[in-house]
Amino acid sequence: MPQQHLSRQFNTIAIVGKPRHEIALETHLAVYNWLKDRKYQVLVEETIAQQLHLLPTHLKHIGENADLVIVIGGDGNMLGIARQLAQYHVPLIGINRGNLGFLTDIAPKTTFEQLHNCLERGEFFIEERFLLDVQIERYGKMIDSNNALNEIVVHSSQIARMINFEVCIDGKFAFSQRSDGLIIATPTGSTAYSLSAGGPILTPNLNAIALVPMNPHSLSSRPLVVDGDSHISLRFAQSNQTNLVISCDSQQLLPFNVDDRIIVQKSPHKLKLLHLKDYNYFNVLGSKLGWLSKLF
Repeated sequence: MPQQHLSRQFNTIAIVGKPRHEIALETHLAVYNWLKDRKYQVLVEETIAQQLHLLPTHLKHIGENADLVIVIGGDGNMLGIARQLAQYHVPLIGINRGNLGFLTDIAPKTTFEQLHNCLERGEFFIEERFLLDVQIERYGKMIDSNNALNEIVVHSSQIARMINFEVCIDGKFAFSQRSDGLIIATPTGSTAYSLSAGGPILTPNLNAIALVPMNPHSLSSRPLVVDGDSHISLRFAQSNQTNLVISCDSQQLLPFNVDDRIIVQKSPHKLKLLHLKDYNYFNVLGSKLGWLSKLF
């Protein structure tokens, strides 16, 4: 991947996240002080600012004015912020204060060393990750929409209830299915819920979307990988006797009716993810999934 050196062009840096414990909040304050000591203009998202008694900044203002956003937390924080800030095309980098940390590169123990290398020495590159847009169409009119960085999941709102639906790709019938639901995952999301359901791992640079059935009733139902620019639509059988819902990154829920049509396609906005120069996707897979041991 080509490096884009923007050293010291990050004049305005925002700090965002949702600290779940005191240690995470201490990290927010330490990063704030480190940036201020180096004469950066620092914007602090409202929730954090209130806890630290700093001047609060609305997320929209951050998107419009920040040169870089530092997300402190886990992958869930990064997902939520990415969905909201992708439209502003501002790069994001994460300091991991969660569990796995697939999307948050900077380790807590080496935070300031890595920030120095990134911000002061320009040792980084920017990778683009695409999101998915989902729309609910009712009688030809869009009634609701949202987006996701990891996955769109269509399922019943009730536990252990199967649904019947059919899927069209680019206007052509692809398959029908009886299952607990369908996961529609980006390459970024292929290591998340999709992987747990038996889906393939897609490297982030692939222009592809994975359609992964959830506990299908038929043994012939298998994950399907389609072109990333595909137009995916779902319709539902009238026999479905359950409430239906769309989940976006397991954070946003959109209820819909059996007569509605669901449309999923690539978002026009992309997440700009800033990585340290030595970032290696396969090293991340190895450390997170336990693949680092060698046979020879």
